[in-house]
Amino acid sequence: MTSISVCLLTFNSERLLRKCIEPLRALADEFIVVDSGSADATLKILAEFGFSPIYRAYTTHGDQMDHAITQASNDWVLCVDSDEIFDLDTVKRINELKPTLADTRTAYRISRYWYMLGTPIRALYPVSSPDYPVRLFNRTNVCFNDVPVDDKPVGHELTIIVEGRVRHDTFHTVYEVFNKANGYTSRLNSYRKIEPSLLRAVLSATGAFIKWYLLKGSWRDGRVGVLAGVYASLYSFLKYFKPWVVNNQSGREQ
Repeated sequence: MTSISVCLLTFNSERLLRKCIEPLRALADEFIVVDSGSADATLKILAEFGFSPIYRAYTTHGDQMDHAITQASNDWVLCVDSDEIFDLDTVKRINELKPTLADTRTAYRISRYWYMLGTPIRALYPVSSPDYPVRLFNRTNVCFNDVPVDDKPVGHELTIIVEGRVRHDTFHTVYEVFNKANGYTSRLNSYRKIEPSLLRAVLSATGAFIKWYLLKGSWRDGRVGVLAGVYASLYSFLKYFKPWVVNNQSGREQ
């Protein structure tokens, strides 16, 4: 029987932390928790479960996950964010996989359904719901790529989707929507050279709203669908607008 280490990242995660941990206890042979400086009740909740988190200042999501993986005692690791809630079907299926986990080149994807403001949504830039991120793999062959935005595990040759329904309860408030759009686009511009263009910012924002609100069917999701469309539009606008502002400031200073 293969043992699995659950690698969990936390930061001010009190809102969903108990719901996140509870189902995972039924499959975890070990818990590795890496916390990046929580100031809410996260550490208290972890203590209730008997967990002693490892403190590590946040760099990137992929780098944090890779650090958690290195602390595990087992080669098979299940990487989880604190806003992901596994249902019983997913837990059962992973437990059923334990006797068969042998091929280190094979990784497993969860079936992840997105929620915004507590409401299920059809799409949230840049993915549709559900999406199928790789979460279970053997660390001898697979690790996260270290990019500031949209990191993912790499090194596997084959992936299999685990049946079930994992709830990804992201963007609990409108503030989080705008805050993350700002943060993500700043990190994106920090490692990828994006041609500054005000015209492209406007056109990209317009196209993103049409795609993610109308074509993806978010208009059926009511107010959260509007918010999803606004998020896609804002992200696309800021991605090109920020380097345009920096470029014009640099020009005036010369």
